Amino acid sequence: MPDAALAVALPRLYLPVTLRPGQRLSLPDAQRHHLVTVLRVRAGQQVVLFDGETDQEAVATLEQADRRRAELTVERVVAVRRESPLTVTVAQAVSSGERMDFTLQKGVELGAAAFQPLYSERSQRPLRGERLARRLRHWQGVIVHACEQSGRTRLPHLLPPRPMAEFLAEPGDDLRLLLDPTAAQPLTALRPTPAQAITLIVGAEGGFSAAELALAERHGVSRRRLGPRILRTETAGLVALGWLQASGGDLGMVEAGPP
Repeated sequence: MPDAALAVALPRLYLPVTLRPGQRLSLPDAQRHHLVTVLRVRAGQQVVLFDGETDQEAVATLEQADRRRAELTVERVVAVRRESPLTVTVAQAVSSGERMDFTLQKGVELGAAAFQPLYSERSQRPLRGERLARRLRHWQGVIVHACEQSGRTRLPHLLPPRPMAEFLAEPGDDLRLLLDPTAAQPLTALRPTPAQAITLIVGAEGGFSAAELALAERHGVSRRRLGPRILRTETAGLVALGWLQASGGDLGMVEAGPP
């Protein structure tokens, strides 16, 4: 089987360990449950493992599988190339439940390198303490499962939520683009390249306030529009990310094969 087809043909599992041929691995309970109970993989079948930090994945055989233990043997480790050449951070104003999950899931599929949740004037209220910890664990789980499904080998970074004003005030070398349906410049006027890191700033359901837009401009943020229609918070960032990947990344890229 060609290595490029592994992400489609075999179940994939995130396992944050160094992967080596011949290695025997015992899965933690959460991964065992997902592999054996949810995916229904049985002893003798092969799976793909990835560590979330390198451009490689391992083909492993499930040697033992029951309700108490799941052990695998790594057969081989292969280099893959599925990460985008663009470095794009999606700075998303925290939206309600499923909308935020959708943004994270589809953002992973579209090749986002990182996610920065933001607290804006019209976003969901800031969470603290154990409630925040639970939400971060949930979001991290969404990212992991999206990587398993989409064939990605590197987990996008999930940064702690920050207030909008604090985020804007922090200096950086990235190109910051704020999506605004009233902006004079279209996003399509931009020509993204791998040499320039990009941050997409996306508002909550009600968009950004006039004060936030003015603050963003004072900090050198470029306001960009997507088109004639107003998109929902869970749509706007993904459309922008998809366009960036199609115009300067790897979305729609056709790799040369044998003649």
